[in-house]
Amino acid sequence: MRYRRGWRGRGRPPKPVSLGEIPAPTSFIPTEVKNALPIQVFASELEAMRLVDKLGLEQKDAGKKMGVSRGTIWRLLQSGRKKVITALSESRPLTIVVEENILADDQC
Repeated sequence: MRYRRGWRGRGRPPKPVSLGEIPAPTSFIPTEVKNALPIQVFASELEAMRLVDKLGLEQKDAGKKMGVSRGTIWRLLQSGRKKVITALSESRPLTIVVEENILADDQC
């Protein structure tokens, strides 16, 4: 099994993440792009933001739904929110990357 790109070899490797749905849009491009490099948001970060920020679940409940710990949800939220805010504030394109170790709900 392959692991998420964020793992650098120290500590435990991350567990596979379960998503409610694989995101359909793969990019957000602002109207005034100044040859800026796109920011890559992982599908797991997007799913954590959807569950906690959009649906209003608590982090521990979102962790149960995704099959990871509350601490992992916290990390996904922090990195995902930072990337989205950077893309919006700097008018940079946003690309959604689906990791290799993703399980859709129907595959669980």
